[in-house]
Amino acid sequence: MTSPSEAKRLQMTDIARLAGVSVSTVSRALNGSTLINAETRERIGQLARSLNYSINLGAQNLRLQKNQTIAVVVPYDAQARQHISDPFFLSIVGAIADALTDRGYDMLLSRVDAERLDSAATLYDSGKAIGLIIIGQWRHHDQLNDMAARKVPVVVWGGQLPQQLYCSVGGDNVAGGLQATRHLLQRGCRRIAFVGDARLPEVDLRHQGYRQALAEAGSQPDPALVLPVPFEIIAARAAMDQLCASGTAFDGVFACSDLLALQAVQALRAAGRQVPADVAVVGYDDMPLATYSDPPLTTVHQPVALAGVELVDALLTLLRGERAAPRVLPVHLVLRDSAPLPV
Repeated sequence: MTSPSEAKRLQMTDIARLAGVSVSTVSRALNGSTLINAETRERIGQLARSLNYSINLGAQNLRLQKNQTIAVVVPYDAQARQHISDPFFLSIVGAIADALTDRGYDMLLSRVDAERLDSAATLYDSGKAIGLIIIGQWRHHDQLNDMAARKVPVVVWGGQLPQQLYCSVGGDNVAGGLQATRHLLQRGCRRIAFVGDARLPEVDLRHQGYRQALAEAGSQPDPALVLPVPFEIIAARAAMDQLCASGTAFDGVFACSDLLALQAVQALRAAGRQVPADVAVVGYDDMPLATYSDPPLTTVHQPVALAGVELVDALLTLLRGERAAPRVLPVHLVLRDSAPLPV
């Protein structure tokens, strides 16, 4: 009869064969070693899940009395009340959960007020978690810096900012804004509305890309076309309805999330304007709903699965007592019917 350790070895051999790597590479990847690149770790993790393979560290951790819990914190805006069921939150939390499971860690999901990001540190201070992953910088870069300064192991999904002490992992927001706006300009759009709250660091970086693309085309942003709305659908719809009713001319919309872009499409339809014939619309994130919307949404793709791996690996680097540098992940434009290429 095959012993549990022999069976585990056989499974690891199967993973190595399917992945085209050595057994030692599989072992390192499943234990979160940064000697193995992120793409290979992710591929091996997916194969392991498909074979129902797990790194059973639970009994060992209990014997050693080791805490293996990572807190994943999704802040909420007390005014906008962006719900945790937002498709982007669900996608990135799921990606983080997969990466943590592959490495033998548990996940504690928590919410804190976005105005008090530093309150997340109580999860670490109390011993409930050995480290924190926070989804978004919101408007309190300073609080995150303070947490890092007092050696709280924290990694943040967000944009890289000046004088940053903490480690951030995020998409290339400037490039995303640049690609989206350049594409609308290439379609012939000249009056492009920007939908998003630039007080949030990631949105501000996307706005920088928007302004850069306009400048390249010899144009200046019109303040009347900048809608500083939060990631909340009711506020986005109200702002778009108001823009449509104002008589302000515009022929393109760059929205800083797919949900905001879909609200723009609905508002335009209600105002009797066709997408993309009258107004072209580009979103951000490339959530699955973008494919099934009507029309399917042109959007900037963020590598969410890779983001989960990079966030976890950055935190594990900190937990080993090493420095974790900020990581900027590539983004790209996905073309669909809401803003197709010009004929």
